[in-house]
Amino acid sequence: MDEIPLSAEFAALAVLLILSGFFAMAETAMMAANRHRLRHLADSGHRGAQLAQALLSRVDRLISVILLGNTLINAAAAMLTGHIALQVFGHEKWTLEAGTLFVTFCLLVFSEISPKVVGANYPDWLAPRISYILTPLLRVAYPVIWFVNLFVGALLRILHLQPKAGHDSHRMSAEELRALVLESGNFIPKQHRSILLNLFELEQLTVADIMTPRGEIEAIDIAAPIENIKAQLATSFHTRVAVFENDPANIVGVLHQRRLLAEAFAGEIDHATLRERMSDPYFIPAATPIYTQLQFFRENRQRMGLVVDEYGEIEGLVTLEDIIEELVGKFTTRQSDFGGSLSWNDDGVALADGAASLRELNRLLDLQFPLDGPRTLNGLIVEHLQDIPEVGVGVRVAGVPMEIVQTQDRKIKMVRLHRPAGE
Repeated sequence: MDEIPLSAEFAALAVLLILSGFFAMAETAMMAANRHRLRHLADSGHRGAQLAQALLSRVDRLISVILLGNTLINAAAAMLTGHIALQVFGHEKWTLEAGTLFVTFCLLVFSEISPKVVGANYPDWLAPRISYILTPLLRVAYPVIWFVNLFVGALLRILHLQPKAGHDSHRMSAEELRALVLESGNFIPKQHRSILLNLFELEQLTVADIMTPRGEIEAIDIAAPIENIKAQLATSFHTRVAVFENDPANIVGVLHQRRLLAEAFAGEIDHATLRERMSDPYFIPAATPIYTQLQFFRENRQRMGLVVDEYGEIEGLVTLEDIIEELVGKFTTRQSDFGGSLSWNDDGVALADGAASLRELNRLLDLQFPLDGPRTLNGLIVEHLQDIPEVGVGVRVAGVPMEIVQTQDRKIKMVRLHRPAGE
């Protein structure tokens, strides 16, 4: 029988190297493919993505068919290289060693490193296309793969390394999703990205974190003279006003001013009318998570609630708008609100309201105030000093130098913050 020409053997070796490179590229691309993107494409009807998703659902079979093909081809390439070396160099002592070095070099360059670099750089483009080839190969080689996996499964059970039922290592945690949103760049508009990031933060917030403190609640005294009440209602910026009787801590109801329009035009507003138009107050435990409270607002058809502590004492007030603002950003004007525009000036100084939320200051000024204690800048300074400071007092809290600019009614009204060194 005539020997195969040397040129044909080189051509066969080149084909084997290409096939080996294909399997190496396929393994890298399939393992590096974005599972969530493949799932989205599959749900959109992309046939290649559906095949890739089916292959990745049984990784043991996928790896088996790739390694089976790669191992057979590499073995054939090594044998063919030895045969070529014998024809080229004869039966010298170093012939097989030279052939081994040659095939190792070719496998590394053409069948391992180069294809795997390509597979790692373009996994999402390659995976759906490669699946058209791997799927029929898996069907053809399934008997062999099934037989081999019998031994693989037994070995994994002995070593207690078998995969857990229902375990999905590609599920993303909240922090991983948050990092993904942060790295989305121009794929997600900045405003949408901000809303998504706010969603992750809402998970850890309670109504006490976003409430209007008790001292800043606008309320009317139902026991006050009616002319005083009318004047207060006429200058109120809110449609719903809390109503107390004698003591601000004794909230007896909530008055919706729209219900008074008819009486206001007729000039017939009196104490009896006010009591008749009041609705019962809605109380909320301070530790209620924001997501839960949003659901409660919807179920109870409420838009405002009074936040109470464990002793039933009123701590503040929270509205549906407060929760929405935490999600989409500030869109209302409050006495203590700085409109999200607080920033360092050219000298590294910022003037902040004492009632400013520490969370907002951390976000707007990129600071690291602790959030496990007081919720406002006033509370943080008072806790740190164990006293109400006078104007001009300087203090450093959480590495931030600050100076008291204004105090009023036992509260810090205005604070001058200085950018921490190294920021």
